[in-house]
Amino acid sequence: MPIDPSILEAAQSWLTDFFDPAVKADIRELIEKNPEELTDRFYKTLEFGTGGMRGIMGTGTNRINKYTLGKSTQGLSDYLREVYGPDGLKVVIAYDCRHNSQSLARTVAEVFSANGIGVFLFSELRTTPELSFAVRHLGCHAGIVLTASHNPPEYNGYKVYWTDGGQIVPPQDQEIIDRINRLRYEDIRFEARQELITAIDREVDEAFINACVQHGSFDAPGREALSIVFTSLHGTSITAIPEVLRRAGYTGVTIIESQATPDGSFPTVKSPNPEEPEALKIALEKGAEIGADIVIGTDPDSDRLGIAVRNAEGQLELLNGNQTMVLMTRFLLDHRKKAGFQGDEFIASTIVSTPMMQAMADAYGVECKTSLTGFKWIAKMIRDFPDQHFVGGGEESFGYMVGDFVRDKDAVTATLLACEIASAAKSRGSSFYQELLQCYVDFGCYRERLVSLTKKGMHGAAEISAMMREFRENPPASLDGSPVVRIDDYQQSVSRNPREGTTRPIELPRSNVLIYTTEEGLRLAARPSGTEPKIKFYLSAHQPIEDTEAYPVALQELESKLDRILEELNLNG
Repeated sequence: MPIDPSILEAAQSWLTDFFDPAVKADIRELIEKNPEELTDRFYKTLEFGTGGMRGIMGTGTNRINKYTLGKSTQGLSDYLREVYGPDGLKVVIAYDCRHNSQSLARTVAEVFSANGIGVFLFSELRTTPELSFAVRHLGCHAGIVLTASHNPPEYNGYKVYWTDGGQIVPPQDQEIIDRINRLRYEDIRFEARQELITAIDREVDEAFINACVQHGSFDAPGREALSIVFTSLHGTSITAIPEVLRRAGYTGVTIIESQATPDGSFPTVKSPNPEEPEALKIALEKGAEIGADIVIGTDPDSDRLGIAVRNAEGQLELLNGNQTMVLMTRFLLDHRKKAGFQGDEFIASTIVSTPMMQAMADAYGVECKTSLTGFKWIAKMIRDFPDQHFVGGGEESFGYMVGDFVRDKDAVTATLLACEIASAAKSRGSSFYQELLQCYVDFGCYRERLVSLTKKGMHGAAEISAMMREFRENPPASLDGSPVVRIDDYQQSVSRNPREGTTRPIELPRSNVLIYTTEEGLRLAARPSGTEPKIKFYLSAHQPIEDTEAYPVALQELESKLDRILEELNLNG
C-alpha cells in the first residue's frame, strides 16, 4: 500500500540524530517492508483519555515509548513549573509488572530530574492505589504510575495524578496537553540529575498498608472462619493484599501460587482482566476444591477486583461490578447509619453504572453524586465538596473506593471490605450472596449487561465514530416495546424528552456518551472507550421483587428483556 505523505513525513522526522539508532532502524524497516504498520504507528499521537495515556508499546507517535512518555513528562514538568514555580517541586512515580514498566519509569524520573524536579521513585513495582496514597502522604505536587491496567501484554500506559491524589481533570488535563503539544521531541530533557531521584519502598508501604487496614476494617466477627482464595493475576497486588488481610485477622487465605509472581506476559491467562470470567478460572477451581467462601482476583495494577461467592445453590458465582458496588455501599451506609448520619454524607457512581445506587441513596436519605465514567471524576467530587463526607463509591467496571484516603479505584482496601462483608454475614448465618439478594428486595431487582465491540486501528476508530454518529442521528424510538422518553447527549450537554419536545441542560463536562431511558426505566448507554479500541454499550433493566425467593424468576425475566434489546439493536456481536 502507498504511504500517505503526511505519515511518511511524521515517520521521517524520527530519523534525526536525536533518536536512538534502534528506533531509526525500526522506522526504516517499516517504511520499506510494512507501510500498513507504519501508518498505524504514526497516523495520530497518543492522547490522554479517561485513564491517562495508554497504548501499544513500540516505535512511533501512536505508541508507548521513551519519546512519547518523555514528551508528556517534559510538558508536565513545564506545567508544574508554571503553576507552582521552579523551586521545591516533588513528584512520586510507581510502576507495575508490565514489560518495560521499570525502565520507562526510570526514564520518566530522569526527565523530571533534568527539569529540576525532585522525584520519589518506588524501588520495585507497587499498586496504583499506593501511588495515589503516596502523592498526599509525601506532599508531592503530582504522581505518575506506569501501567496499562487490565489491557493485554503488548500495552503500557502513563497515568497522571494531581496534588490531591486523584487523576488529572479539567482544566489541568487540557492545559497539560496544550503544553505537550507545543513541544518537539527534541525539547525533551533526558540528562538526569541523579541527586534529585530518591528510592522509596518500605516506609511508604507501611503507611499505606496501615491505612488500608484502618479504613477497610469494621470489626467483622468470624474472620478466622472465612475461607478466601486470592489471585493477583501476575500483578502488583501481591505486594499488599496478603499482608493487609493478615493484619486484619484473616488466616484462611489461599494464594494461587502459579499466578503470584509478577509477570508482564501474564502466562496463565488470556487477559489479566477480572471482568472476564476466564481470568479467574484457576482461582475458581481452587475455590471449588477447598470449599472457599469467597474468591477474589485483581488486575495488574490492583485497582479492579473480581469476586465470586457461594450462591443459593452453594456454587461459586462470579458477581459483576455493579453487584459488588451495591453491596459494598450498603455495608458502608449501614455502619455510617449506626454511628449516626450527620446529614453531609454522599455516595458516588458513574452515568453508565447501575441506577440502583440512586435508589439506595434515596432509601437511606443520603446524596448520590453521579459522574462521567472514570474514577478521576469521583476523586474530583471529594475535592469539590470538602464539607461533605464521602462514604464510598464505585463504577460498573469492577472498581471501588472506600473513603477518601486513596483517590482512585482501590482493589486493596476493597478486597478487605469484601471479606468483612462475607465474614460478618457468615457469622450470622447469612452470606455475601444472600445480602446482595436482600438489596434487590429492598431497592429493586436490577440487572445490567455490558457489550464491548473491539475496533482496532485507524479504520476501527472511524467505525466507532460512525456507530456513535448513527446512534446520535437516528436514536432508537423504543427499547423492548417501551418508548424512549429521555435522550441524554453528554457531548452536546443536552437532555431531551422526545415525547414532549422539551430539553434541559446537562451540567457535567462534555463527553461522547449517549444514554436512552424508556418509560418503564430501561436504559441503554453508548460510549467509545477512552483507553481501549472499543465501543461499549451498557444496558439496564429492573423490576420489584417481594422476597429473595422471587429472585430466580425475576432474573430470568430481566435477562430475557436484555437479550431482546440486544437483538433489536443488532448488538449480539
